[in-house]
Amino acid sequence: MTSMNPSLISVPSTSSRPFLFHFTSTPSSLSLHKRHRFRVSASSVVEPTSDEVSNPSSSSPSTSDVFGGKRELTGLQPLVDNLSPSVRVAGSAVILAGALAAGYGLGLRFGGSRNLALGGAAVAGAAGGAMVYALNACVPEVAAASLHNHVAGFDDPKEIKKEDVEEIARKYGVSKQDSAFNEELCDLYCRFVTSVLPPGGEDLKGNEVETIINFKNALGIDDPDAAAMHMEIGRRIFRQRLETGDRDGGVEQRRAFQKLVYASNLVFGEASSFLLPWKRVFKVTDSQVEIAIRDNAQRLYASMLKSVGRDLGVEQLLNLRQLQLKYRLSDQLAEDLFRQHTRTLIEQNVSAALDVLKSRTRAVNGITQAVEELDKILAFNSNLISLMNHADTDSFARGTGPISLLGGEYDNERKMDELKLLYRAYVTDALSGGRMLENKAAALNQLRNIFGLGKREAETITLDVTSKVYRKRLAQAVSSGDLEMADSKAAFLQNLCEELYFDPQKATEIHEEIYRQKLQQCVSDGELSEQDVTALTRLRVMLCIPQQTIDAVHSDVCGGLFEKVVKEAIASGVDGYDIDVKKAVRKAAHGLRLTREAAMSIASKAVRKIFINYIKRARAAGSRNETAKELKKMIAFNSLVVTELVADIKGESTDTPVEEPIKQEEKQDQEDEEWDDEEWASIETLKKIRPSEEVAEKKGKPGQTEINLKDDLSERDRSDLYKTFLLYCLTGEVTRIPFGAQITTKKDDSEFLLLNQLGGILGLSSKEIVEVHRGLAEQAFRQQAEVILADGQLTKARVEQLTELQKQVGLPPEYAQKVIKSITTTKMSAALETAINRGRLNITQIRELKEANVELDSMISESLRENLFKKTVHEIFSSGTGEFNEEEVYTKMPADLNINAEKAKGVVHELARSRLSNSLVQAVALLRQRNRQGVVSTLNDLLACDKAVPAQPLTWEVPEELADLYSVYSRTDPAPEKLSRLQYLLGISDSAAAALTEVKDRILPVGTEEEKFVF
Repeated sequence: MTSMNPSLISVPSTSSRPFLFHFTSTPSSLSLHKRHRFRVSASSVVEPTSDEVSNPSSSSPSTSDVFGGKRELTGLQPLVDNLSPSVRVAGSAVILAGALAAGYGLGLRFGGSRNLALGGAAVAGAAGGAMVYALNACVPEVAAASLHNHVAGFDDPKEIKKEDVEEIARKYGVSKQDSAFNEELCDLYCRFVTSVLPPGGEDLKGNEVETIINFKNALGIDDPDAAAMHMEIGRRIFRQRLETGDRDGGVEQRRAFQKLVYASNLVFGEASSFLLPWKRVFKVTDSQVEIAIRDNAQRLYASMLKSVGRDLGVEQLLNLRQLQLKYRLSDQLAEDLFRQHTRTLIEQNVSAALDVLKSRTRAVNGITQAVEELDKILAFNSNLISLMNHADTDSFARGTGPISLLGGEYDNERKMDELKLLYRAYVTDALSGGRMLENKAAALNQLRNIFGLGKREAETITLDVTSKVYRKRLAQAVSSGDLEMADSKAAFLQNLCEELYFDPQKATEIHEEIYRQKLQQCVSDGELSEQDVTALTRLRVMLCIPQQTIDAVHSDVCGGLFEKVVKEAIASGVDGYDIDVKKAVRKAAHGLRLTREAAMSIASKAVRKIFINYIKRARAAGSRNETAKELKKMIAFNSLVVTELVADIKGESTDTPVEEPIKQEEKQDQEDEEWDDEEWASIETLKKIRPSEEVAEKKGKPGQTEINLKDDLSERDRSDLYKTFLLYCLTGEVTRIPFGAQITTKKDDSEFLLLNQLGGILGLSSKEIVEVHRGLAEQAFRQQAEVILADGQLTKARVEQLTELQKQVGLPPEYAQKVIKSITTTKMSAALETAINRGRLNITQIRELKEANVELDSMISESLRENLFKKTVHEIFSSGTGEFNEEEVYTKMPADLNINAEKAKGVVHELARSRLSNSLVQAVALLRQRNRQGVVSTLNDLLACDKAVPAQPLTWEVPEELADLYSVYSRTDPAPEKLSRLQYLLGISDSAAAALTEVKDRILPVGTEEEKFVF
């Protein structure tokens, strides 16, 4: 037999529907446990047909359909059926005795001898015994037939009682150990189980297990025998699968087997694990058995939930919990099924409500009908919430709690729009009375959770509907005069928001929108009349709109109109700014009731855009002349258009300023004080940008500077543009001619007046303007001064030459001195570094330079100063004097060189340690060379290093040489402290030192002593 893929998880698709399990052998080859073996005779057990196996009746079948007709008795069976056990035993004894007596009499009569009589008795007794055996042997079969006829005689097999079966057994004196009787019990049980389980395409009804258990108990069949019948039914289902052969039939057989597995496990309970060897017989896994149990339990529990309606109560929940445990369904699956059922119930209400709202023939009360359906949902949800909080909630069906549409039919984007429609309808109905009741607000919150709407989505819908109702209530309050007559209009509006559960901030936005609409109506003709201003003021007071908001709205609405007028005025250009344009600007500026600051801000924004365009073209120009031309155009635009525009906005005359004279005078006085400063008066270019009184009077009112590019360009960009035009004013216009030559056309100083206006347009302060002029003058002075001071020497003649140059470029003296000092310092710094590197500069010269106020820190790098210190210390340790001044080395020299004193001290110690040992080696070498003066100098260096870093006594391989060193040094009449210290360092005892002092000629011996110095 071919093996097949086992699956108990779900019914497969029509494209691939293998049977439920693998079978490695035919059912006929499968054997039961020894105690379960029995023989089913053809006369007593009739195997169900194909229809009986695959399509048994799910209702109470008739006994003839289940067990077949009554069984007729044949042969001795009717006789045995009429005999009681005692009569049967007595009759058997009579028959056997009679047979013996008859045989004995016949043998004696016909044989004539006793032996023949005994032989005849034996033969007749054997025949009588055979008759008795035959009579008793058919008792179990008669009992089985009687049991079969008894069971088949009931219209409902469930009416069979255990006492009736036991009575039949007692009547015939049989027990379940009798093979024929036990086989009949098994056959009856097998047929009954087959008839109770529904067909493969139908689900269990829920009473099958209880019915089977009751019938099993009524028959009194043992659990192992009953379990064997369940396994036999499984084999028959498998055989039926082979006989059917089609896919649809295979699916039905699969489901039939799953139901058999599920029902069998419930029938035998915990004993099913060893009474029902599904895995061994049918080669299935534990997971497949669990899936079969789970799927059928789910179907059963789901069928029970169909009876649960919206009027769910405590008793129903308790019953459902008991059924769940009875069906062996997990809590999680039971919870999912319960929630799915409740979701299905409310989906019906949702569908009904949507049908009402979407109906083309919707009645006037259509929203009311839809709301009624939603109220049913809310009532059902409240009921479940109350049951969830019940004291016995642990004994209730799992899943009792708030309901939700998530995970169901309406859990998608398209359906979500329909739910939003229902939510809007409920909000509309809740506000139909002009206020929001507290219970309605709570209901809306529950409905949002049931629909699965996001908080923002629900708030958007609620805000939309509530805003319309608020506008309506507000319009009624205004038209009726209630709002205007209210003592506190803010309290009136606050109360209105509270009645509607409306956010006061949103109400404020509506007030602003209403005011904006009113203002737009008033300025439709281009200006605001006194009546318009009065009406707007009244509206502002009633709606409690802050003045800051009013100003912002006026700036936006009126500013937009004014901006249009300003742009038209600017677009008219230098030649088009005529009287009509001036009137239009004045009318817009004053008729729209804009504040001067707001009007100037709008004009500034438009004008600065034009200025930026000029600046872009100036930067893109290919030469300084072209750049200057673009800047001149911008200056002319500012003088002829922008200045007039500003004057019209302020209501001033372009000839004589009429406003803020005091401020203008104060500003002029401040500028005069700056110009009168002698320090800056020497810069000639600064003098030129300030017009004289005659020129100023001739030019008239100067160009405006209130609108400038200070906040649009960086300070560097503004200074660069100003500097470019200043260079143009200084050099004039350059014209190139053939052969690479060029002609410079120098104009008069009138260009500097344009430079002054350019500074105002660029938003440069007086200080920034002066910095540009000074920087340019300083640059010119530096270029020529570097040529004059090429060698870094500053003579009297050069000083006079530099002074004359300073006057020519107009640079203040102090800045000229800084430039001169910078140049000379740079040249001197290079010279000093060269001298230090070549060893031509010592500490003494450094001190002389400091006394001459030369800033060595800026001229000589720190590393060079440290190297100079190290070199000086090295010279001290190599001087041969033996002197070391700690104050000089540790304090004065670091201070003069401006280096770290601690770091310098470390350098000294490092040099002293290295020189100390080297000095002893050098002294011995000089001693061997008979260089007495060198020996003394080297020992002095050793003493100097010891003063810097006190050392321990030194060691040498030849002690006599140390004694010679001491003797040589002692003959120079050194200071006692030096000699004493040398004695300590060389490790010479006092007695040895005294002996060496007495010997006068040891250092220069004759004869054989001289040979010590020969190598």
